[in-house]
Amino acid sequence: MADMQAGIGPFLGVFLQQRGWQTGPIGTVMTLGGVAGMVMTVPAGAFIDHTDKKRWVVVITGICTVLASFLILWSQTGIVVGVSQVATAIAGAAIGPAVTGMTLGVVRQKGFNAQNGRNQAWNHAGNMVGAGLSGFLGWKFGMPAIFFLAAAFGVLAIISVLSIPERAIDHRAARGLEDEDGDDQEGGQAEGFKALLANKPMLILAAALACFHLGNGAMLPLYGMAVVGAGKGDAAMFTATTVMVAQAVMIIASLVAMKVAAGRGYWLVLLISFAALPLRGFLAGTFIEHWGVWPVQALDGIGAGLQSVAVPGLVACLLSGTGRVNVGQGAVMTIQGVGASLSPAIGGWLAQELGYHIAFYILGGFAMASLGLWIGFAGTLRPACSGGAKPEEAQA
Repeated sequence: MADMQAGIGPFLGVFLQQRGWQTGPIGTVMTLGGVAGMVMTVPAGAFIDHTDKKRWVVVITGICTVLASFLILWSQTGIVVGVSQVATAIAGAAIGPAVTGMTLGVVRQKGFNAQNGRNQAWNHAGNMVGAGLSGFLGWKFGMPAIFFLAAAFGVLAIISVLSIPERAIDHRAARGLEDEDGDDQEGGQAEGFKALLANKPMLILAAALACFHLGNGAMLPLYGMAVVGAGKGDAAMFTATTVMVAQAVMIIASLVAMKVAAGRGYWLVLLISFAALPLRGFLAGTFIEHWGVWPVQALDGIGAGLQSVAVPGLVACLLSGTGRVNVGQGAVMTIQGVGASLSPAIGGWLAQELGYHIAFYILGGFAMASLGLWIGFAGTLRPACSGGAKPEEAQA
C-alpha cells in the first residue's frame, strides 16, 4: 500500500519542474492538497470508527489515488494538478485511519504497539522498493512510467487488503472500546474534537507535531529540486535515492521505536524524532550536493520512522476504552496537518526569494519549538507516554 497512498508523491516536484513550473507554485499546489487532507482527517476518522467496511475504504480510496495521479499525466495545468492533489490528499486521509483501525481490530490494544511497529517497517520497505523501481523506470523510460508503477502497486494492495478475512476484524476493538482486561465495552460514540480538547497530553502532542511538520514537510521535495536544479543529479534517479535512503533508515527506526516504546515509553522516542530535524535542516542548507542525500535523508528516516510508530501508538494508548481512537488519530493528524500543509508553500517561496540555503535553515529551525514543548511539559507527558511501561516506572 505504501506507494498507492500518496500516488507519485515526492516525484511530483521534479515532474512539474521539468515542465516549467517554479518552486513557489509547486509548493502552493502541494499545500492545497495538504489543506484538503487536513480538513478530511477528523471526518474520515469518525467514519472509520463507525463503519464495518474498513477494507473497502482502503480499496475505494486507493483506486481514487491512482486515478488522481493519472490526471497529472494527462495535463499539467494548474487546475488539473490542484484537483489531483486534493483528491489524493482526501483519499490518503482515509487510508491511514483505516489501516490503524484494522490493525487495532485484529490484534487489539495489547498487541497494537508490536503490530504497528511491524506494519510501519513493512510500509517503509514498500516505499523504499517502490522508490527504487520508480527511479529506475523514470531513468529508463521517462517520468510517466512512475504513474503506471503506482497503478500496479494499487492493484496488488487491493488484492492484499481483501485477503484479510472480514471476521478477523473486531470493529468495537478497532475504535478502542475495550476495558483494562481487553473485553469489549458497551456504548461509546465518536465525538470528534472532544477527544482531543479534553486530553492535555494530546494537545501538547498535536502542537509539537504541527511545529515539526511545518519544517519537515517541504524538506524532501525541496532538496530534490535543489540538487537537480543545480545540475548535480538525474531527476528520477536522485529523487528515488532521496526516498530510498530515508525509507531504509525508517525500517530500522520503526523496529527500534517499537522496542524502546515497550520498555521506556513514547516520550523518549518522540524527543529523538524532534531533535533530528534541526540537524537535518543545517546539513541540507550547508551541503546541496549529490552525496548530501545520505546524511540529510538518513535524519529524515530517523525522525519520520520513529514518529510513524510512536504517534499512532500513543494516541491509541491515551484513548483506550473511549471508543474514539480513530477520531483522536484524525484530530491529531489535522493539527499536525496544519504544519505539513503550510510547509511546501513556505519552503517553496523561501527558496524562490531567498535561495535554497536559507530556506533549509529556516525550515529546520521550526523544530526547536517542538523540542521546547516536549521538554517543557515533560512532567505531564512522561506518565502519559509510558507506553508498554507502567506509569510509575515511566515517572521514575
